Amino acid sequence: MYKLRLISLIVLAVFVLGACVQNKNPQQAQSVAQANQNLFEVTEVVQGKTYTYLNVKENMADRWVAVSYQEAKPGDVFYYDEALQMTNFHSKEIDRTFEVIYFVNQISKTPLGGEGGQAMAAEMPASHSGKVSVHSEEVEMEKAEGELTIADVFAKRADLTSEEFEIRGKVVKVNEQVMGKNWVHIQDGTSSGDKFDLTITTQAEVEVGSEVTFKGKLTLEKDFGAGYFYDVIMEDATLVTKKVS
Repeated sequence: MYKLRLISLIVLAVFVLGACVQNKNPQQAQSVAQANQNLFEVTEVVQGKTYTYLNVKENMADRWVAVSYQEAKPGDVFYYDEALQMTNFHSKEIDRTFEVIYFVNQISKTPLGGEGGQAMAAEMPASHSGKVSVHSEEVEMEKAEGELTIADVFAKRADLTSEEFEIRGKVVKVNEQVMGKNWVHIQDGTSSGDKFDLTITTQAEVEVGSEVTFKGKLTLEKDFGAGYFYDVIMEDATLVTKKVS
């Protein structure tokens, strides 16, 4: 009888221990997953027209973070993914220079990638992974004989990196003062394969819907780091003409 009771107690102890381990493992897995997430707490919010600038505390350190415009308030805690560090960055929209600021791709109040995570899309305007996040617009534009088209630019891109050329198109998207430059997307109704939109960086100010002509050189396979990559881009272009529709 004593041996029978002892065996029963051992079996019960093993069962209880197993149950405890089963209940504990999901929490441990969640803790490990959350430990791998970047996390900060908002202490100050400065709103611009295009971006939301957040003074945050992360790992006991204070820093500035910029995300696409969205609502945030002191005390909010966000998870984030990739961040691109910029030094001596001047924001024209709030007229302020940051010694160091981090442009963040995406923030969320729940761990990114987790079930039920309602991620707050904060994709940086210049963040592409070789692809432009714009749609093909219905653009009708007559070109003079010999004038380059968007299709020509992509088809002849290898020949357009060594010398400046002019390209005319319609502005379909503008992101101002990203990394100290204005990022302009133009289309002209032509395409080469799936390439129909040319990205241009410039200091010139243009508006969506305007017909513009830019002059500059192409840069191929431009990698800005942190996932900021362009197959083809015209950098530091000069605005030649602008026609507001």
